[in-house]
Amino acid sequence: MAVNAKEFFGQYERANAQSDIPAITALYADVFLFGGPAGVRSLNKDDFAKAIPKRKQYFASLGLVETRVSGVEETAFDAKYVMARTSWAMVFRVASERKELQNAATYILERRGETLAIVMQIDHQDLAEKLKQFSNTSDR
Repeated sequence: MAVNAKEFFGQYERANAQSDIPAITALYADVFLFGGPAGVRSLNKDDFAKAIPKRKQYFASLGLVETRVSGVEETAFDAKYVMARTSWAMVFRVASERKELQNAATYILERRGETLAIVMQIDHQDLAEKLKQFSNTSDR
């Protein structure tokens, strides 16, 4: 049976929690678009794989202890493409408290047999800036 968007992002969440870079990159097309407040750029999977450890290290330095999918709304465009509007909860350890930061992203997924692949990701906030502001306002 074909995987749906909620199951797909469950796989993403588990791979991310385990820092399983091959499993994370397997969820992306060989070349995909990444969009955010600064614009759109194309990325290839190999370059993305090289950037993941640095990104995870940066987030850990800010106190990130967990990232989980908190919502997925799926809309099929046709038999091949699906849009998934997602919300993500990022949990930080700030001093002795756990604080949660909510983020949103929309993905265009391509159906590939029984699975899906990310062909476009649009982050709805500048995550680096949001994290910087968050860490500056916390009691770390």
